[in-house]
Amino acid sequence: QVQLVESGGGLVQAGVSLRLSCAASVGTLSTYGMGWFRQAPGKEREFVAASSWSGDSTDYADSVKGRFTISRDNAKNTVYLHLNSLKAEDTAVYYCAASRKRLSPYEFHYWGQGTQVTVSS
Repeated sequence: QVQLVESGGGLVQAGVSLRLSCAASVGTLSTYGMGWFRQAPGKEREFVAASSWSGDSTDYADSVKGRFTISRDNAKNTVYLHLNSLKAEDTAVYYCAASRKRLSPYEFHYWGQGTQVTVSS
């Protein structure tokens, strides 16, 4: 079992970059597939990015492909989401999630509490 804590959100202007972190307060992330999701006000939660346990395989939603990058440092027990060229439509609460399945298709059973990203245009 893992407990996840996100950080790094904030209020930023369009076009800038931000890095979100997801650390495990309990458990070890190196054996889990990891993902990032987001939920904008009034919308369903949507998939953003995912990484295999080693980081060798990654997947992205079309809306963020080429702008966002998921990475992980298993030695630091942390997964990151690098957000570049932010747009107003990226405004959302961002959640990280852990999957016992190390490779796609993932099944995300563990979730963090979320971190707010607000992009002003």
